[in-house]
Amino acid sequence: MKNIRAYLSVLFVLMAVTLSSCEIIGDIFKAGMWTALIIIVLIVALVGWLFSRFRR
Repeated sequence: MKNIRAYLSVLFVLMAVTLSSCEIIGDIFKAGMWTALIIIVLIVALVGWLFSRFRR
């Protein structure tokens, strides 16, 4: 059991370091303002669609 906990904690730290959301947002804005705007609108539309789907 200790080996699994050590493995999971190392995996969690690795994911927290490599999957930084600030880095992703920075890369999107480097790609261009219009690209970022389109991606943000798509994400907001997807979240809105999911909420409307679950309300029914």
